[in-house]
Amino acid sequence: MVISDATAEFRAARDFLLRHRDDYRTACDKFVWPRPEEFNWALDWFDPLADGNQRTALHIVEEDGAETRISFAAMSARSGQVACWLRSLGVRPGDRLLVMLGNQQELWETMLAAMKLRVAVIPATPLLGPADLTDRVRRGGVSHVVVRAADTVKFDEVPGGYRRIAVGGARPGWTNYAESYSAPTDFTPDCP
Repeated sequence: MVISDATAEFRAARDFLLRHRDDYRTACDKFVWPRPEEFNWALDWFDPLADGNQRTALHIVEEDGAETRISFAAMSARSGQVACWLRSLGVRPGDRLLVMLGNQQELWETMLAAMKLRVAVIPATPLLGPADLTDRVRRGGVSHVVVRAADTVKFDEVPGGYRRIAVGGARPGWTNYAESYSAPTDFTPDCP
């Protein structure tokens, strides 16, 4: 993987702070914020860090003890695949994506994919009801929603021309997130 100037600048700043983590005064006095012309955290930091990296990036432990572990490399590839799929559905830079998921793998895939696509994410707790969702969709100018299948019924009363994506099962009128697994995995950004 090619390391960009933005990646090198970010890494140098991070490494400086790590070297001086026990010397607060030096860390404050001599730290210089990186100022790359363009920087996308998912593309310029996460993906280079994830290249060939089999260490655990995501570890979720459910209340019943069930565990999900995903490596950095797998998370990078999967978020690229989700980004390719979302782009094929018409998601574009600057769009607003409301995400209403629990702490689950699809949440973190979608967050990284949105960063790669330069999409603004509007996080929403699954505890919200139709009135709160209507407000967020309207005020946020939401063009796409990614929601647990069990919560799709809440959107029956939420007006708007937004794309509806359901995670965890097919629902009438909703695009099934599982379709993302058939998308290409080689994500290339449209622009810097």
